[in-house]
Amino acid sequence: QVQLVESGGGLVQPGGSLRLSCAASGSIFSINAMGWYRQAPGKQRELVAAITNDGSTNYADSVKGRFTISRDNAKNTVYLQMNSLKPEDTAVYYCNAEIASLGSWYNDYWGQGTQVTVSS
Repeated sequence: QVQLVESGGGLVQPGGSLRLSCAASGSIFSINAMGWYRQAPGKQRELVAAITNDGSTNYADSVKGRFTISRDNAKNTVYLQMNSLKPEDTAVYYCNAEIASLGSWYNDYWGQGTQVTVSS
């Protein structure tokens, strides 16, 4: 079966940077859109950034100009480069992908989440 594994989270000071990665593995035929979501304690989950198979991107207003989403189709991996981090960016970050596998059309898959904490 398909699995998404995230990495790159951690503790960083305000103004610092982190790079998140999420690699898909398993019986993958193709991947359409991929994206990053985040959820802070007591808050609703929100879309941070998304990218299509041909490279079109979409960002939440709160991260425009600071975050960059990218993907490596050969490695089935999506990245989120986060610069100029603020305390309000603190959250658990989840990756998402629309994946077609053997014997199945496209389904949504989610990573386990990685914690990002921005604090002095």
